[in-house]
Amino acid sequence: MTGADIPDARAPVRPLRIGLTGGIGSGKSTVARLFVGLGIAVIDADEIAHRLMSPGGAAVSAILRQFGADLSVDGGIDRRRLGRIVFEQPQQRQRLEALLHPMIRIEMERAARNAQTPYCVLVIPLLVEAGQRDLVDRVLVVDTDEETQIARVRDRDRRDAAEIQAILAAQAGRTQRLAAADEVVNNRGDLRELRRQVEALHQRYLVLAAAAAAPDSG
Repeated sequence: MTGADIPDARAPVRPLRIGLTGGIGSGKSTVARLFVGLGIAVIDADEIAHRLMSPGGAAVSAILRQFGADLSVDGGIDRRRLGRIVFEQPQQRQRLEALLHPMIRIEMERAARNAQTPYCVLVIPLLVEAGQRDLVDRVLVVDTDEETQIARVRDRDRRDAAEIQAILAAQAGRTQRLAAADEVVNNRGDLRELRRQVEALHQRYLVLAAAAAAPDSG
């Protein structure tokens, strides 16, 4: 066997994967946008779910079969109505997650493999609840108090208090989420302070990504 015939044993180094999570209204989207502004690839599970349930999406027919044809809107899924069903009925939520999560995971894996940045951020709201820690290398939790979460969701989505409480009840509590964190962003201040924290994390992740990509010196 000549040298040209010997396969290259060095596997391509994939980008370090940062799992960004937090409760509803914690500020995940704002943090994700700050990482985008720093030139980092961001892969959002909610955006993937939205595409899967949009007209022509891969999940549309399966959802209509399982949850009823009356959820159809212009060839897609009425996500707001579906959301009310699953948050009010835990068994229905489990059925939806069993259907969607494998599809979302496949798409996130594909996007992460193709990321062209030293690290990438995977925005996964239910990372802790769905046991998806194995999908990422590190967990970054966006944290704030429940009162702030409720106020933000009420102002942003015009949801009533009962609906917000149902969503919070379906998510991991702050203690459980923080226990899973490698890093935490405190989002109780202003945007300037949030940006400062994200920029510091960016530098940390660049160092960690470089270390992960370095050849074994031993």
